[in-house]
Amino acid sequence: MRMTKLIPFLLAVGMLLTTTSCSTDQPIRPPLQLGGTSPASTPDNSTAVPTREAYTPGQLVDYVAQSGDTVANLAPRFNTTIQEIMAANPIIPPDATTMPPGLPMKIPIYYRELWGTSFKSIPDNAFVNGPTLIGFNTSAFTASHPGWLKNYVGYAGGEYRSGAEIVDYVATNYSVSPRLLLAVLEYQTGALSNPVQTQKQYVLGFNREYSGTLYYQLIIAAETLNNGYYGWRAGNLIEFDRPDQTIVRPDPWLNAGSVGIQYYFAQLFSGADYDHAVGPDGLAKTYKDLFGDPWTDNSVLIPGSLRQPPMLLPFARKETWNFTGGPHTGWGSGEPFAAIDFAPPSEFHGCFTAEPQNYVIAAASGLVVRSDINGLALDLDGDGNERTGWVIFYLHLAGATRAPVGKQLQAGDFIGYPSCQGGEATGTHVHIARKYNGEWMLADGPLGFNLEGWIVHDGPAVYQGTMTQNGRTVTACACSDFYSNVRSER
Repeated sequence: MRMTKLIPFLLAVGMLLTTTSCSTDQPIRPPLQLGGTSPASTPDNSTAVPTREAYTPGQLVDYVAQSGDTVANLAPRFNTTIQEIMAANPIIPPDATTMPPGLPMKIPIYYRELWGTSFKSIPDNAFVNGPTLIGFNTSAFTASHPGWLKNYVGYAGGEYRSGAEIVDYVATNYSVSPRLLLAVLEYQTGALSNPVQTQKQYVLGFNREYSGTLYYQLIIAAETLNNGYYGWRAGNLIEFDRPDQTIVRPDPWLNAGSVGIQYYFAQLFSGADYDHAVGPDGLAKTYKDLFGDPWTDNSVLIPGSLRQPPMLLPFARKETWNFTGGPHTGWGSGEPFAAIDFAPPSEFHGCFTAEPQNYVIAAASGLVVRSDINGLALDLDGDGNERTGWVIFYLHLAGATRAPVGKQLQAGDFIGYPSCQGGEATGTHVHIARKYNGEWMLADGPLGFNLEGWIVHDGPAVYQGTMTQNGRTVTACACSDFYSNVRSER
């Protein structure tokens, strides 16, 4: 941020924090409880009944910034524009990234019919597999309950695992909180409280081919939750349908975690079943009964004014590789569009062994904290935990030469060779994505991928997109043509 804008911006945040920290005699309230311009527009965590008034076009309403908010994702939620929000909040610098949680804002709102419940199910820090999960032992927690999950054994990821291990396996790969997955299993199946295992073929209700096991049901659940969470985070999920074709339009004041829950249950339930699931007596109550009230944890998942640290292109200096995949999922399918792909030069198509000089490098200095067929996680803050700080995630590195867990790397060091190993791949390449405090960082947007000054942008469809640097644009293409060439000039 420019210093002329940054100083008053930070002063305003400091005044807000001083005010709230002095109110020690007030009862603890959920930190993201937000207000509108009148009692009729105040979000209510005690009711699932929509309460929004029909605002006049462009009416300014009160909003308090939440974790991960950007002006770009607020605009579509309130049916307004970036320009109008900036004009109403002159303290915000033009190059602002994330809003400081707790920052009071004025938002010009344009009413949409059928806005849904203002009830918030879960905070973002309880949704992702982030810092609040440090120290949580899924196996021990599951074993302490009488439900069928503690005795469950199933095949997942190439080996037999216990029910708790399957939950952890999915939670790690998708970066969804294992507590949230356990709460979903308990709410829908009694997995922690009922010793008798459900006899339903599809335990979570996702009736899809080859998805009858608990493992595949949890995969679909994690992908569905992420589709809602990151769709809201990106600002492109404004409405969705329930099975009976009725429309859900999430309330603009909601946080990403609560929309993730609404989107999840909208794929399964309609009518009263849906209303109950997303209301105060639904999943929110199940989670609270199991783990306590998540809203009493005031830890910030995504801080204000977050910036990506400098990162290199993921291949050696003076090499030219092809930008073969624009923004697409970090893991699995669907949202979040957090990853991009690069392929080394070759005269061959498909899967081939890369030439010795065409190796993948550490895009920044860090510690390898995970390295297996499901990917390599490079922890930039060096604390040894994938759930905290900036993490660079690599996929499709050849197993024989992949950097091992515990390896300390400097930016530019060898980290492995591109391959087709891990996940699905139609050709030799490397897949690279970022996380911060466990949350996947979208490849496009105010915090978009920046690799040696190459800035990533979405395209008209998944895997499409561009990178721009100093007026030059390259376009993602699996064809590996001249127009997708990217050279590391450092």
